[in-house]
Amino acid sequence: MAHDPTTSRTSPDRGLATRAVHTGERPPQPQFRPTVTPIYPGSTYVYDDIEVMDAALAGDETKYVYTRYGNPTTTALEEVIANLEGTATAIGFASGMAAVHTAIISSIGPGSTILATRDLYGHTFATLQDHFSTWGVKTELVDFLDLEATAAAIDEYSPDLIVCETITNPLMKVTDVPAIARLARDADATLLVDSTFTPPVLYRPADDGAHLVVHSMTKYIAGHGDVTGGIVATSRMRRRQLGDMAKLNGSVLGPFEAWLALRGVKTLPLRYKQQCQNALTVAQALEANPRVGLVNYPGLEGHASHATAKRLFGDRGYGAMISFTIKDATKEDVFNYLEALELIIPATSLGDIYTLSLYPAMASHRSMPLEDREQIGIGDDLVRLSVGIEDAGDIIADLEQAIRRASA
Repeated sequence: MAHDPTTSRTSPDRGLATRAVHTGERPPQPQFRPTVTPIYPGSTYVYDDIEVMDAALAGDETKYVYTRYGNPTTTALEEVIANLEGTATAIGFASGMAAVHTAIISSIGPGSTILATRDLYGHTFATLQDHFSTWGVKTELVDFLDLEATAAAIDEYSPDLIVCETITNPLMKVTDVPAIARLARDADATLLVDSTFTPPVLYRPADDGAHLVVHSMTKYIAGHGDVTGGIVATSRMRRRQLGDMAKLNGSVLGPFEAWLALRGVKTLPLRYKQQCQNALTVAQALEANPRVGLVNYPGLEGHASHATAKRLFGDRGYGAMISFTIKDATKEDVFNYLEALELIIPATSLGDIYTLSLYPAMASHRSMPLEDREQIGIGDDLVRLSVGIEDAGDIIADLEQAIRRASA
């Protein structure tokens, strides 16, 4: 009869403390499958065959031995994101910035050159300009909407990595990803696309040539304001590089966060469709408001990126992010607007089921110098809006009363 370590550990001959610790743990593998992927909170995994454990420690991706190396709950999430993005695989991270940071590191070395779009999320901008410059990495900025200038910059700087966002934060410019991907391919450069504003139900950058597709899962993928996480969808070769780095720097996604994001992604198509519909209605109302200046939303026919958005997104929508200026508003006026909101939440994130509003100069682009902000069009009168799934009429009414009070 085979030795049963479980029975031995929980034998009545063992002490009370021993039985309290071990009884109920590591039961035989069940003969059923749960309907929902379980949370596997264990930090370590054991095998009856030590040779199998040896294979797991050697890097066998089908085995689990330590959660910093891989976790079954996280793997389930990575599989669904890869499936939706149309990539071979994906890898989760503890935050969106951890995903961005590791994806950049995997593509450069000391002395590399990065070419990035001028209109970037503030913390990505700071990472490129401040952090990587200390490694001797040079970052050059260009307006990616100007394809001739972008091509000229690629010829001049021969970048190792090109970084862009599908819809830029916070000016909502739509990058012609297929065109940038062609330029990257001709220059033998890696293309990293932050697609946080455009989850795969709207657009899949890898289909058009992106090598690394990054999401802050804190946003649309999880969708309920209760998760911090990031993910990179990519090839198996690049995933191995990213995985090795994650093991070393410990930026791995936890199983509880992975489970919440996995639950959230189930309703992503439904949530995002409603958010896109609401956003178009809200943007049209803002455009008609005499107290509002410029409205940045690619679904509006007058937006500079409308044609590009229509070509890339088809009839799936134009995203759920809007930015707009309050006419002649000062910083104090924008603060009055935020404080006057009743339904809309003045919070720093986006992509939730709730409508959220923030002040880029105070939040997302706080780390960007004033002169840089003003140069790209992020003035003290600019407000960002993440449209939720509430009734569009209620969102519009709250915006109108808050803008009226800010302008009083």
